Amino acid sequence: MVVQVALLVLLALCNAIKVNGEGNYLQCDHNPTLQPRPHSVSILEFGAVGDGKTLNTIAFQNAIFYLKSFADKGGAQLYVPPGRWLTGSFNLTSHLTLFLEKGAVILGSQDPSHWDIVEPLPSYGRGIELPGRRYRSLVNGYMLRDVVITGDNGTIDGQGSVWWEWFTSHSLNYTRPHLVEFVSSKDVHVSNITFLNAPAYNIHPVYCSNVHIHNVSVYAPPGSPYTVGIVPDSSDNVCIEDCNISTGHDAIALKSGWDEYGIAYGRPTTNVHIRSVHLQSSTGSSLAFGSEMSGGISNIQVEHVHLYNSFIGIQFRTTKGRGGYLREIIISDANMLNINMAFSAIGDYGSHPDDKFNPNAFPSLEKITLHDIIGKNIIMAGNFSGIQQAPFKSMCLFNISLSMSSTFSSCWSCSNVSGYSEMVFPEPCADLKNSNASLCFSILMRPNGRGGSGAIL
Repeated sequence: MVVQVALLVLLALCNAIKVNGEGNYLQCDHNPTLQPRPHSVSILEFGAVGDGKTLNTIAFQNAIFYLKSFADKGGAQLYVPPGRWLTGSFNLTSHLTLFLEKGAVILGSQDPSHWDIVEPLPSYGRGIELPGRRYRSLVNGYMLRDVVITGDNGTIDGQGSVWWEWFTSHSLNYTRPHLVEFVSSKDVHVSNITFLNAPAYNIHPVYCSNVHIHNVSVYAPPGSPYTVGIVPDSSDNVCIEDCNISTGHDAIALKSGWDEYGIAYGRPTTNVHIRSVHLQSSTGSSLAFGSEMSGGISNIQVEHVHLYNSFIGIQFRTTKGRGGYLREIIISDANMLNINMAFSAIGDYGSHPDDKFNPNAFPSLEKITLHDIIGKNIIMAGNFSGIQQAPFKSMCLFNISLSMSSTFSSCWSCSNVSGYSEMVFPEPCADLKNSNASLCFSILMRPNGRGGSGAIL
């Protein structure tokens, strides 16, 4: 009877995204079709030189200023031909396609004076790495609509080695820049591009809606400090699919603001769909939630993922004073290979921006379901360490098989956590053996995009 019930649970979980009728979809099922722009110009027409030495910031700025006039005429495309196009930071405009031809490389200048200084994001209150302002990202979009970065596998190379050296030697006056950042924008599409050597993050949509990131490759070497692949931040309706990411820190990290600033801003990251991605993280997590999550993170579906050669496979991070929530998250059909720790949920992770946070702002972590996961050459299965005043709840594990490479007497470590497990090897902590399967969560994609939980038998 127990086996029969468990199989019914698994069947319901595996089919949860298909129930509930016509008109419901996960975000990646709503794949936008890119229409050709009626107008196109080449960066060459604005005096750009692709020799890898000439600074082309003004050429990019002038080209985009010119193309802005076509916004009400169907938009326009800025074509970047093969070459090495050195530039400082520049801004995009609405109804624009930035197209990088095969062999085209946009190079970030290694002179910090070529990167603008801007105010910190309001949901963070300061720069992530240093108090005060921050460097503007290389390619930027602010309050845009319908903006596309695509190409025939062109490249954006941040030449981040100098930034990594400055960070490591504490020589920076401001927080490092990212490669691409969209702020308060809608209908954003990034595809068919290779990102290399970001100073910090590679793609950072923050306060955005309707973001589709498809078929991108991201690489930063193992020694690059805190380089991160894709970071959906206080954003909704996000799809990340068919991507290959290998970075110094996290491959994909979901965030939503930092302590009292994120709580006050109050914009969650929600309705995110991640599928068919290959993720590698040298010192962080292949897939991370937090630790800056004060606006909340919920309604997340991750499926068909390959996590390999990483310090941690899947990690949920928060700490006292953070507030916010991590909930309604389901991760399925994952393959892990050569992972130090398969799963982690930590209640004392990360720092605070200042001493103004509320120590009694306890975060909530609940309704997390992991199922259909296979791991090989895993050193430790999991560490779930909740918060005494706000224990982690409804952590549910189904049909998980991990091949361990270690001789640890205990493959799991648990405290201040409760949940349910079935068909999990190695056998998990007693904390995860609640007899009530109805506490487990499955995403039922309803027309309003919200999930549901409860008995799924």
